[in-house]
Amino acid sequence: MSAEGLTFESAQRELEAIVERLERGEASLDEAIALWERGEELLRFCLERLDTAQGRIEELAKRAQAAPPLADPPATA
Repeated sequence: MSAEGLTFESAQRELEAIVERLERGEASLDEAIALWERGEELLRFCLERLDTAQGRIEELAKRAQAAPPLADPPATA
């Protein structure tokens, strides 16, 4: 599966499945190496997505701090 169309959640699920498979020790050496390589790709993808999300959150927090406070609504009698 390429990174195109891959979501953080699907990458995380695939990575978890790879880890479980490697931990069970049922893969041949060649298959284990291929799984490890795919796991590294998925890990990099997930870390990049998390870094991007963190940057967006920090930017939103800065904007929120810089915004003027909201005025209280007028009191009704």
